[in-house]
Amino acid sequence: MSALNDIAAYLLQTALNLALLAMLLRFLLQVVRADFYNPLSQFLARITNPLVLPLRRVIPSVGGLDLSTLLIALLLQIAAIVALLALNGSGPPGVLRLFVWSLLGVAGLVVNIYFFALLAMIILSWVAPGSRHPALLLLFQLTEPVMAPVRRLLPNMGGIDFSPILLFILINVIQIALGHMAAAAGLPSALVIGL
Repeated sequence: MSALNDIAAYLLQTALNLALLAMLLRFLLQVVRADFYNPLSQFLARITNPLVLPLRRVIPSVGGLDLSTLLIALLLQIAAIVALLALNGSGPPGVLRLFVWSLLGVAGLVVNIYFFALLAMIILSWVAPGSRHPALLLLFQLTEPVMAPVRRLLPNMGGIDFSPILLFILINVIQIALGHMAAAAGLPSALVIGL
């Protein structure tokens, strides 16, 4: 593979992964019912609306889940896989395999989003406790629905919150399971982020 192909693959993968990240963040923030008027939520909505709004006319939300955003995320993952395979000189796999690979890639990215969101929340709770920054508020709204049930399971530890530790263990277990599923599905690890 030439240096030009490597550069093209890198730039294409970066662009598609950023678009995929924006779609999944929009989806997750809608699921947790984060503040829509937060400037970061508005930014995500503004950059993803050109793809989401036309598809939303055809695919409505179901039970509060924006299926059009999730479908676009899957299609972006499929596009990234096909483009990277094409740049490497490989043909696309079968439709079912491509769909499974994309599902695994999207699931892996969702797990990574929560990993980094929890890590950011922990660091920011030490560095800027009580901050009202819009990014911190969104991180709280994203992670609290996952942390609250774990926090309720743990006994009171005198003001020390051990729920992030249990969530990191759960995230690692999920990552191991996704890695094994990806290997079983024949997914090359370089094709998707998060696995």
